[in-house]
Amino acid sequence: MMEQFEEEQQLSDQSDLLTGSQDQVEDEEKPSQGQEGNSGDEWDTDLETDSATDQKQSQSRAELYLQACQRTGSVPVSSFLRNLGDTNLNLNHYGVGPLGTKALAFVLQTDTTITNLELEENSLGPEGTRYLTEMLQTNITIQSLNLSNNQLGQEGAYTISKMLSENYYVKSLKLSGNDFDDAAAKYFADALKGDYVIKELDLSHNMFSFTGGQHLGHMLAANVGIEVLNLSWNPLRLGGAMAVSAGLKVNSTLKQLDLSWNAFGQMEAESLGQALKNNRTLVLLDLSGNHVDDQAVTLLCQGLITNGTLGVLKLSQNPLTNIGALTLLKTVQKNMESALEEIDISTVFVNEEFVELLEEARQKRPALDVRHSAMSYVTRNLSALQILRKFLSERNESIMDFFEALDKEGTTKVSTSDFRKAVKAANIPLDQQQLEWLLRKFDKNCTSTIMYRSVCDGVSRNILYLIFTMQT
Repeated sequence: MMEQFEEEQQLSDQSDLLTGSQDQVEDEEKPSQGQEGNSGDEWDTDLETDSATDQKQSQSRAELYLQACQRTGSVPVSSFLRNLGDTNLNLNHYGVGPLGTKALAFVLQTDTTITNLELEENSLGPEGTRYLTEMLQTNITIQSLNLSNNQLGQEGAYTISKMLSENYYVKSLKLSGNDFDDAAAKYFADALKGDYVIKELDLSHNMFSFTGGQHLGHMLAANVGIEVLNLSWNPLRLGGAMAVSAGLKVNSTLKQLDLSWNAFGQMEAESLGQALKNNRTLVLLDLSGNHVDDQAVTLLCQGLITNGTLGVLKLSQNPLTNIGALTLLKTVQKNMESALEEIDISTVFVNEEFVELLEEARQKRPALDVRHSAMSYVTRNLSALQILRKFLSERNESIMDFFEALDKEGTTKVSTSDFRKAVKAANIPLDQQQLEWLLRKFDKNCTSTIMYRSVCDGVSRNILYLIFTMQT
């Protein structure tokens, strides 16, 4: 009899997820909420009767789930039934809803298999979130949870923050697109200050701005666990953005920070530059789609000139020009300790000077990959040297031979006018624009004279890179 009582008591405790524990949550201080359609419905207790208790241990999870769906009046999700036993449960976009979540949570509270739970875009709302967080009080297996795009709002943020303060197993949490505002940011910040459990946090596509950024910045300064933080598509700017940078400055665990599609401009870029002077852990920074112009890049470079850990910098979809691109590349070139290997400025149209500077940088750092754009005339001009060399090679001549034939007196100098005439006379297939570019390259000081020995030395060093550039 005692053993039967203990079994009944254990199974009865599981029902707290859907009955008594809900009352406890509602008694705590939380933001005001409107009337919810089904939030007041209690779990149908005939699922927990003594006769049912005797059968539970022999019931499969599928049977439990189907019975729970019947009691809640929710439609079973076939994907759950098909993938029983898998560690990854992906129910994204299935329209689960609050009551479907209630049935799912009842089964998952004692599950020991699933480690990744995906519930994106299922209209969970605060009610469904409450069922999940109650489930996580007993489930110790789930490590990754995706609740993106579920209209959680401020109340949902409060519920999740309570879970974060008590759960020691969930390490990855995705909460993108849940209408979280600055007040919601405070809930998360308070829960994550000093936290070491959460390693990956996605708060993108929300509404954090001034005070929200301040709360998150203070959290970053005190947090000792987060390694990947996504704050993209939030209107972070001014004080909010600068607070995030201040938090980054002293943070010692963050490795990847996504700030794309916010409102970082010159002031915000300057604060990030100051953070990069001190930060020694960040390896990826995404600033795509902000307001980073040439001046903002100059301010950002104040940190890049000394930073030795950042390996990836993304700056596409910003109002950058070739001037800012050159400033960035020169900074990387000057910093001998720079770890940058990938720079994305793919929406910036660069000129020949940039490509040549990149050539020099890659001779010292072969792994450096700078994604950029170039107008067709830039590509055509850069091919001029290759065309000249190929033409002369077919005549068993070098560029040095070509210049020496023009230098009758052996002065190692040739006038630009003589070079222009010789190219045309030899019918070298260069158009006028390519020829003029070659003259500017050979006579960089505009003296109308080409010191051809230094020119030929440069050609021999760089021609292979130029060929590679044209091919790619």
